[in-house]
Amino acid sequence: MTSTGSLSAAASDDLQPQAPYAQPQGAYDEAFDFARAVRPHWQLVMDNIARLGDDAMQDRYRRAQRILRDDGATYNLNNDPLSPTVWSLDIVPNVIEQAEWQIVERGLAQRATLFDLIYQDLYGEQRLLKEGIIPSEIIFSHPGFLRQCHGLKLPGTHQLIFHAVDMVRGQDGHFIAIGDRTQAPSGTGYALENRTVVSRVVPGMFRNANVLRLSSFFHTVRQTLANLVAHKTDSPRIVVLTPGAYSSTYFEHAYLANYLGFPLVQGGDLTVRNGKVWMKSLNGLTQVDVILRRMDDSYCDQSELRADSRLGVPGLLEVARNGNVVLANPLGSGVLEAPALLAFLPQISQFLLNEPLMLPSVRTWWCGNPDEKNYVLANLEQLIIKPAYRSYNSRSVYGHSLDEQTRREIIEQIEQNPHSYVAQSYIPGAIAPIWNAHNIEPRPSIFRGFTVADKEGYCVMPGGLTRVAESTAEAIVTSLSGAMSKDTWVVSDQPDNSSLPVLDAQPRDRAEASNLPSRVIENLFWFGRYAERAELSLRLMRTIFKQLNGIEPFPPESRDVLLSAMSQLTGCLPGFTEDPELLENPNDELAALVIDGERVGSIKYNLQSMLACGEQVKEMLSADTRIILNELRDHILAVDEAYRDGLPAVPEESLDSLVTSLLALSGLTHESMLRGMDWMFQEIGRRTERALQTATLLKATLTSHLPSLQQQQILESVLLSVEALISFRRRYRTRARIAYGLDLLMIDASNPRSLIYQIDQLRKYLNELPRSYTQSSGLNAENRLIIKSLNDIQLADLEALALIDEDTETRVNLEQLMTQISDQLDQFTSLLSDKYFDHTAGPQQLIKAQWKADI
Repeated sequence: MTSTGSLSAAASDDLQPQAPYAQPQGAYDEAFDFARAVRPHWQLVMDNIARLGDDAMQDRYRRAQRILRDDGATYNLNNDPLSPTVWSLDIVPNVIEQAEWQIVERGLAQRATLFDLIYQDLYGEQRLLKEGIIPSEIIFSHPGFLRQCHGLKLPGTHQLIFHAVDMVRGQDGHFIAIGDRTQAPSGTGYALENRTVVSRVVPGMFRNANVLRLSSFFHTVRQTLANLVAHKTDSPRIVVLTPGAYSSTYFEHAYLANYLGFPLVQGGDLTVRNGKVWMKSLNGLTQVDVILRRMDDSYCDQSELRADSRLGVPGLLEVARNGNVVLANPLGSGVLEAPALLAFLPQISQFLLNEPLMLPSVRTWWCGNPDEKNYVLANLEQLIIKPAYRSYNSRSVYGHSLDEQTRREIIEQIEQNPHSYVAQSYIPGAIAPIWNAHNIEPRPSIFRGFTVADKEGYCVMPGGLTRVAESTAEAIVTSLSGAMSKDTWVVSDQPDNSSLPVLDAQPRDRAEASNLPSRVIENLFWFGRYAERAELSLRLMRTIFKQLNGIEPFPPESRDVLLSAMSQLTGCLPGFTEDPELLENPNDELAALVIDGERVGSIKYNLQSMLACGEQVKEMLSADTRIILNELRDHILAVDEAYRDGLPAVPEESLDSLVTSLLALSGLTHESMLRGMDWMFQEIGRRTERALQTATLLKATLTSHLPSLQQQQILESVLLSVEALISFRRRYRTRARIAYGLDLLMIDASNPRSLIYQIDQLRKYLNELPRSYTQSSGLNAENRLIIKSLNDIQLADLEALALIDEDTETRVNLEQLMTQISDQLDQFTSLLSDKYFDHTAGPQQLIKAQWKADI
């Protein structure tokens, strides 16, 4: 394989670099012609690569991967949550000249129009079936044909709002359609992310190439969705419905929701009441007008479709039938994805449009036709066998790769159930150049184009999503997960000045961000709680390591108290609280409390839970927050490696980076996040958890009666773990009395880690939260609990709390007070959850009513 070094040498002579790889056999080459010269529209890209050279290109490749990771651009989160699969992007774009693109564009628009008419016919008059254009068994045996959708009609001319087409180039360079996506076509968000990243890492190349912009397409998306209910409202509520954070394309859902300015919701965020769809939010229930769905048909409604689905909204289809909500794309569109339809598409086009297909489909044979079945069986080695009905787990079989036994099995399956199979011609993907390990290398490619309905017909994205195989061993690209993506440039002779800001049409008098789904608020609340749990556990763990490994002797009595406190603080019980052997040999248990992610309450478990909450609300997180979370993932993996064989020699040092990342996260929240309800609930989570953890720590460490030296060691350890030891020594010199420690840790309002500080902050935040319309003017239950806790702390007699009970040899008053505070905080979180997350207390208004005399 020739590296770009030879390209650079050639460029210095005549700027006519030759192909760095051989002529592909039986496939079109995107960048180089048959003479191996650069195609004219690729010249600028190849010249820039030659000028940059190997090192600069490799540096840009690394920058692109870093940007993707920082953006949270992932695909398939079902693997290790600490190492999610980052979206794979090649920095060499795929280039299409505008004159050729205009032909493709017309073909895509015609194809979208045709599939829109097919949908309307199948769920309407069914002329295609009555006239025998489409065999009835293809439709009626298709699991995606939803009889419940018969007669379903969206407002306006078009029923199919979005359409995507997978295409490959034939050997002559012409595009051929090999599949259609009509349920929830994925890829537009990834195409936009690809454009964003590539334009950042090679800005000069992008700027000089006169690339057609993508923003006008997304402007049309927003306008089209709004126009669907323009006859009802001028300010529609549009939401993006996602299966959730563990969907393989969740990044795209969040990215699109942010870019378009729509709330991102899951099935549990929506409910059907009184024949309408409502979003459960902080200000109660808000009616939803349009749903941009990102999940397949069958999962959308448990009542009428899949009863085992946990992703949809029960009753959604009935509301759509009644016209009280619009789904884009409409339910039932999955039947249009059937590969069997391609066998009849030329006839369908003539029947519905009275014109031939501008964008031809791959030659397809349906085995339900006896003659075509016989042809398929006789020519199996040259064909690709596919199920007639596309599903999530459907797989294609390449006839040329079959051994004799597998070939017999396929033939038997086709003979037994012929109408369930189709065969298609084998078309190797066009070869596109990629940047790989300091070289330009060839890879087979596939292209996905996108269309969206508009007032005049269909608008086509000027570009799309190009995917290339990860290795040269594959001749065709089969899936997103096993492929690398490319930015697709449609290049013009003139700069593109037609871009429109995507949010121009958004009404300026609406505050969309204030009306957040309850699920988002709940995840931010728990994000704050898990962060605090992890931080205090880490701080106490570092203190234990320092004391056990310190220069000064650490008596067994002191050791036992701290180790027992560690078990109580993490909730990993019984742990050190009941096992004397563990106290004598604590290393394995301490290591497990750090790195055992399966153990509820461990440091790693809390960090993973925090990251999981972050994934659920990634659309709410800033770019800097995502960077810190990625660094945190790296630090967790580093700690895993350090603790792989048990405790390392200096175990506390490996934990420092985790604490630093958590502090950076907290600082970013305080200094950069707008003081909206999202910030408010994250803060409430943090303050509640810090108060609970502080009360647990004081109860676990300071209630036992110890000799003077050991008592001082424990008090100083507690102060060290909450970053208050230096302040304590400055204030009280060497007088290490328990009452003095409680003064700083409990009732000092100037200490941001004291118990009273947390409770007082909660009191302030509660006054800013939404209140129920029906609530009386008195204090509500959660306010009463917080004020009672505040009074309990303020009225506490520190000297009495520090007294040792002669019967129990413990500080009973302190233990009772901390238990009482913890119980009240637990009740407080339950009330908060019922009221704002689960809505068991009825709707709330977001803005406190300021009634005036003239209203």
